[in-house]
Amino acid sequence: MLNKLAELHKLCFPDRPWSASDFADLKKSGCEIVASDNGFIVWRAVADEAEIISIGVAPDARRNGIAGALILIMEQELKKQSVHNVFLEVSEVNIPAKKLYEKYGFKPTGTRPKYYNGIDAIIMRKDIS
Repeated sequence: MLNKLAELHKLCFPDRPWSASDFADLKKSGCEIVASDNGFIVWRAVADEAEIISIGVAPDARRNGIAGALILIMEQELKKQSVHNVFLEVSEVNIPAKKLYEKYGFKPTGTRPKYYNGIDAIIMRKDIS
């Protein structure tokens, strides 16, 4: 399974692919991973807060609701754990991702200057309680 995740990640992010061992390390660190043939989401929950570490959908499967479905699955799992807030960082130039997160109720709450190789990251948060 981890090898398939690594292959999918490479399709989604060819300039910075993660390996199967990267995914194994994430699991060991307490991250949860939900994946399908065409998409995945990785998150970590601590106390009543969670962070989306990564979400990706294969390029030929985008704009079909996969990312939204993954976000909703994650939220259902987090509610079972009494998590109340989810946050993430997204590149200020990644307009499709920002629109996706806004569609699912995430709101900008701050920035991390030059977080992505000189490009600011927008911190977004959502209350799921």
